[in-house]
Amino acid sequence: MRDSVEGLSSPNPAMELLYTPSRPDGAVLYPDILPSVLVVDDDDQCRSVLLNYLELIHYAGKGAADASEALGILGQERFDLVVSDIKMNGMDGVELMREAHQTYPQVPFIIMTGYALEYSYHDIINAGASDFIAKPFSLGELRAKIWRIQKEKDILRQLQHSLARLKNLIENTVGVLTSSLEQRDPYTAGRQNRVGDLACGIAREMGLPEERIEVLRLAAFVHDIAKMGVPADSLTKPGALTAIEMSLIKVHCQAFFEILNTVEFPRPLSKMVFQHHGVNGSGYPRGLKEPLIILEARILAVAEVVEAMSSHQPYRLALELTAALEEISKNRVLYDGEVVDACMRLCHEKGFTFGSS
Repeated sequence: MRDSVEGLSSPNPAMELLYTPSRPDGAVLYPDILPSVLVVDDDDQCRSVLLNYLELIHYAGKGAADASEALGILGQERFDLVVSDIKMNGMDGVELMREAHQTYPQVPFIIMTGYALEYSYHDIINAGASDFIAKPFSLGELRAKIWRIQKEKDILRQLQHSLARLKNLIENTVGVLTSSLEQRDPYTAGRQNRVGDLACGIAREMGLPEERIEVLRLAAFVHDIAKMGVPADSLTKPGALTAIEMSLIKVHCQAFFEILNTVEFPRPLSKMVFQHHGVNGSGYPRGLKEPLIILEARILAVAEVVEAMSSHQPYRLALELTAALEEISKNRVLYDGEVVDACMRLCHEKGFTFGSS
């Protein structure tokens, strides 16, 4: 490899980092923490040149002579970047990258390539590399690639932080609306959390991914908010509702669906809320049957019924959880059978109780 070492012998004293490095958890920025780079190359001279250059440009570098040593180091230390040669004894650079990404998927790789008949540049990028650099190359070219990758990582951290703040804002807003409903109907106090806990437990029991479960929890929080449009006397009435009162409660789903449908969510939250009142055609307002009802709505339907039967209502006292489970088991035709089974396993075999999650 023929590297330019001019920068090593005559460093620029005015050289500075183009960005402020991040703390490992991405929470707070500290200028005294150097970005760390693992250099993997079985050529001792090449590895030494690169490590010296990284020190010159204010990076914390560490070397490994082969993929096996690199994997051992990655298991002990945190690195912002791996720069690896493609041709090495034993495991090559692309195989190293694939192996490392099994455990450390967020660590970016720059693959140094020479003549490698086994891989095209397209293959290297598709395998997961953030970039590649062809030998021979100048150290300035490598520096530019490293800075670009690190800058992109910091931008991604900032975006993730902004997304987390937005998520908290949405959840806090929903919490305020839920509290407003609880003021009008004391029997709903804490209900959204309990329904959410059970719904998410069922979803995990059924193997749903966490991103869908997060939206399901949000749906559980908001699914009754539209009852704010229902007179409080109807919500807390101890006796049977009149036909007019029942119709008012039924239309709250349609009204709230139209509101939620104007907000873009990663999963169809509005459908979860709209479809969760029964899965055998008896639900309101549209009387849909199971094939047309999304899975999250079917989960929410079971969780809501079990929670309602286990809580005090204006028209009856609470049932024990075991009695509520027996009721949905006997009337499973009203629900999704697989969801009912998952609920049973969660409660009977894994000991779920409200307030335990």
